[in-house]
Amino acid sequence: MDLSWSHQPLTRRRTLAAATGLAAGALLPPGPALATAAQYTNPVVWQDFADIDIIRVGDTYYASASTMHYSPGAPVLRSYDLVNWEIAGHSVPVLDFGAKYDLNGARGYVRGIWASSLAYRPSNRTFYWLGQIDFARTYLYTATAVEGPWNRLTTISTPYYDAGLLVDTDDTLYVAYGNTTISVAQLSPDGRNQVRTQEVFRTPSGVGTLEGARFYKIGGQYYIFLTRPANGQYILKSSSGPFGPYTMRQVLLDLRGPIPGGGVPHQGGLVRTQSGAWYYMAFVDAYPGGRMPALAPVTWTADGWPVVQLVNGAWGTTYPSPAVPTPPRQVTPMTGVDTFDGTTLKPGWEWNHNPDNTKWSVGNGLTLRTATVTHDLYWARNTLTHRIQGPTSTATVQLDHSAMRDGDRAGLALLRDSSAWIGLKRDGGATRVVMVTGLTMDSNWNTTGTGTETASAPVSGGRIWLRANADIRPGAPRPGTFSYSTDGITFTRLGPAFSMGNDWRFFMGYRFALFNHATQALGGAVRVTRFEVSTP
Repeated sequence: MDLSWSHQPLTRRRTLAAATGLAAGALLPPGPALATAAQYTNPVVWQDFADIDIIRVGDTYYASASTMHYSPGAPVLRSYDLVNWEIAGHSVPVLDFGAKYDLNGARGYVRGIWASSLAYRPSNRTFYWLGQIDFARTYLYTATAVEGPWNRLTTISTPYYDAGLLVDTDDTLYVAYGNTTISVAQLSPDGRNQVRTQEVFRTPSGVGTLEGARFYKIGGQYYIFLTRPANGQYILKSSSGPFGPYTMRQVLLDLRGPIPGGGVPHQGGLVRTQSGAWYYMAFVDAYPGGRMPALAPVTWTADGWPVVQLVNGAWGTTYPSPAVPTPPRQVTPMTGVDTFDGTTLKPGWEWNHNPDNTKWSVGNGLTLRTATVTHDLYWARNTLTHRIQGPTSTATVQLDHSAMRDGDRAGLALLRDSSAWIGLKRDGGATRVVMVTGLTMDSNWNTTGTGTETASAPVSGGRIWLRANADIRPGAPRPGTFSYSTDGITFTRLGPAFSMGNDWRFFMGYRFALFNHATQALGGAVRVTRFEVSTP
């Protein structure tokens, strides 16, 4: 449907409802012809996008996700059919929350962008992103298009933990948040300040922990959608306004998920299609790859409670595809080739912590100049990461290493709290291709191992192809393997298989990572002329 404000004969209430896709009872005008494919398969995105908040604006769906210490943060995904998604931008352009996010005297691993919220306010045609940082304060960013530019609107002293932002039908902004004790805050009309906050629900001890709030107004009722990590989903409902009182109902618990060996789908959001159908997008714990978005239809009971539609008692591996208007275009694939043309990085890339922007550039390839002198990859700035496509995928990098200097280390890693890499070591004027394992962190994210070289071979010339294959299906053996080529055609395996870790506590899944750091002195550089992620 056309949502251009100058041509819509809708009332303010109906426009709000149509734009958000959340206020039930809205009468939608006829839209374009509906196009449906036979089925879709879960996970709808086999990449690491967790703590999803999902909205619809007109005929377009958007979702936001957690990124912890990666920068830029809070990616915004875009879809026209709820099944095929692309990365459109990031709501948090830089993690300017302290020196630790610059790897400057401290590190921000497993900090930063946790579960946050994405909303759209039709009254000013503006997107809002809201999230707390370091349990200290809440930040609110806005943009008129998800591609950006995103700008910080305000900082609020109350840390809204795992927040859900609601734009009510009267344009008031509310936030639901908390862990076990759930509260609701009202913001000022401009969104810059907290007007009121109040506890609205205390989780019964028999349920345990509830968090991950998403806040909705549907059919005149207020709902707070909450997760029981990591195996359940509950919902609170109020007929008396946003501040309650609320009653609780279980949505799912210990439900078998669509990824073999993976966890229970939970924590995500509800969204309504243009034709009035409802869907729940959750994530599935599926380490070592991370937390993968899965989609299921939702119906409602006569007394106003959501029910997830199951297949043989489980979250379906397949469902009929949503009936939506014909998409205006195909979305940009999350795999494929990047030659780093143009003047900016494509939105599929995120740095490990904030980069030193004086030490990298794009255009005719990606140039990474050494930014840190260290023997520890976890301390090295300007490590550029890309999500791994499941269930298995391969990253291939064409690398010009002719400008490396003695002591430099450059290559392609499988990066997490236990890491391995293939790449180049230049020492004493000679260059070798090596495979390194044993890069490890402890549970406080301090480095416990900087790596051990397990295989090597001499190389000559200034160009090499590096390849990492990652099998991120949950369960053993979760292998990562490495190989190299001097002609881009024939690849030689290097080193043993690396078993990727599957502990959940790092939260983020493994990523492909491009790096170049010094161990002696700055001044060296490498140029990545081609990066490709391919699937079997």
